[in-house]
Amino acid sequence: MNREQTVGTRSFYVIAVTVALLDQISKLLVQQMLRLGEIISVIPSFFNLTHVLNPGAAFGFLAGAPAAFRSPFFTAIALLAALFIIYYRFRHPRMGLLPSLGLSFILGGAVGNLVDRLRLGMVVDFLDFYYGAYHWPAFNIADSAITVGVTLMVVEIFMDRRKG
Repeated sequence: MNREQTVGTRSFYVIAVTVALLDQISKLLVQQMLRLGEIISVIPSFFNLTHVLNPGAAFGFLAGAPAAFRSPFFTAIALLAALFIIYYRFRHPRMGLLPSLGLSFILGGAVGNLVDRLRLGMVVDFLDFYYGAYHWPAFNIADSAITVGVTLMVVEIFMDRRKG
């Protein structure tokens, strides 16, 4: 592996670890500063900080499933996703900037939410965007990183199609 590949691989993991740490620090601060269910208006009629626990996945997917199924299922999915990304990155050390950034964000987000599932059996969410009575489901930094990562991967796919 030449120096360029080593720096790229190192940066990949530094970004993933940074995302996971920022996610966990933000969640710990929310847990320390807000009671469960508490809401602080930051931008009226648009953005609140809140403290909620999400036993499901994105948008509460499978939140109503029995905990005996839900917790091991989501833990396994997050662990498998993280291992797959690490394996894929190892097999493709010379990937382009967008896919490398995308996968590092997804990995960091998956690890951030995995830590919550192992620690609490569910995920801490706290970012609450809304307009009037229309609320986007609360989310966290890990969820944001996963969304940005997937978006970067999709952009790369469309850019590759235009080249070919």
